[in-house]
Amino acid sequence: MSAVAVARSSLVTSLSRYSYSWGLWLLLLLAPVGARFMIAPDDGAGIQVAIGGHLPFMTSPTLGVTLGIVVSTLLLPIGFLYLRSNVTRVQPWQIEEVTAASRVAIMLGRFAADVAILFAMLAALTLAGWFLGWLIGSGPLNVWHITMALWLVAAPPLMLLAGIRIFFDSLRITRRGFGEFLYFCFWLASIAVPAAMSDTDPAYLKSTYATNMIDSAGFIRPLAGPDPKEMGQFSIGSTDIEPGRVPLDAMAGLHAPGYMASRLSWAAIAVALAAFAGLVYQPHIARNRIRKRDRIARWFARTRPPAPADPAAPPALPAAVPFIGLVKAEFRLIGGGRLFMLLAAIVALLGLGGDYRGAGSPAALLLLIFALTAQAGRTEARGLRPLAGTTLLTPWHRRAAFVLAGILWALLMAFPACFPAMSAEPLLLALATGGAASLITIALAAFSGSAFAPRMVLLVLWYGYFSAS
Repeated sequence: MSAVAVARSSLVTSLSRYSYSWGLWLLLLLAPVGARFMIAPDDGAGIQVAIGGHLPFMTSPTLGVTLGIVVSTLLLPIGFLYLRSNVTRVQPWQIEEVTAASRVAIMLGRFAADVAILFAMLAALTLAGWFLGWLIGSGPLNVWHITMALWLVAAPPLMLLAGIRIFFDSLRITRRGFGEFLYFCFWLASIAVPAAMSDTDPAYLKSTYATNMIDSAGFIRPLAGPDPKEMGQFSIGSTDIEPGRVPLDAMAGLHAPGYMASRLSWAAIAVALAAFAGLVYQPHIARNRIRKRDRIARWFARTRPPAPADPAAPPALPAAVPFIGLVKAEFRLIGGGRLFMLLAAIVALLGLGGDYRGAGSPAALLLLIFALTAQAGRTEARGLRPLAGTTLLTPWHRRAAFVLAGILWALLMAFPACFPAMSAEPLLLALATGGAASLITIALAAFSGSAFAPRMVLLVLWYGYFSAS
């Protein structure tokens, strides 16, 4: 079978599976509905792209650039969440990995299917942008300018998102939670690095192919323009807005030297990354996941090996307060393992530095996110739910115990921070953050049946919490 036929078969199969997913229709509906919230009104409510503390006039190019920037910066984690949790997340690798079909062709077919789905969402957003340009736009409506600006900014990051997803699925180490953590780090770097360089490096303000290649999200040049002297302070997200709007020559930024070439280059890099994923693909290995071979792994194991069964042991007595025992069990399972205990001790010591809101609280919340999502993913697995329903306490009792156990861990890590200032404020902050993280974790895990959705959502929220400190 030729490589073209294999890629076409992989593409058609993936698109067919996408068409059966309700999540696809939700994604396509999310784009036009969410488009209105991507454009802030005069009072600055909602998502904002501001220049020098002022909102720009919503001309057709500026409207397209604004929608594209919101997609390429703030909404990429949602796209990654969708690609990693949709109906194509489970593949018949037991069959594919023993066939003679080209692995590169298979990966390119799946990549093309992912790109097609993301581009369908972008097309729906484009139609919504045309309507918004007619409804709230400043000046005459130009659908070509809206379309070109939106796709030039947002299409390459979406292609890169699909390429990263395919690449992470090809390696054993990134097929699970570590891959999600790496993508979260990449997403932060793709926003923070260009923004930091635009503030500190005057050479970066000059539009060249090399400087534009640093900005994979493509948001700097449309806001900065081709002339460095016109560069002002900008913000994306939520900030204080001053009255009045300012003009923004978005088309000048899009036509700046090297910008369009850099966008095409990032699109080509995404395709190359998907092809490279086929070259480095690592087959799955059926093995005992709890087996620990080396000394370090055994030392950091979650639990000790169980004691041998004693046939002469008397039967266990019923618990006097079963719910208390359930809270204790959830507390132990969330914080199981010597590695977690070591990291929790380090985080608790950070609170002795005095600035618990700036250092101790974000560190404790980050550690708690990974511990909570791991435990929720185990207990909310779809195959375990029917069994859990036969126990003395209902699944809702277990979920309540999970929330209480998460709050207890947050309070425990915040307790040392009360002594330097002799204040209970760290405990109140831990109560709020730990309770919110636990509730979001168990709600999303119960809805999705896995740890992936709550982990990605909480990491994005954690970034906002950390940035606000």
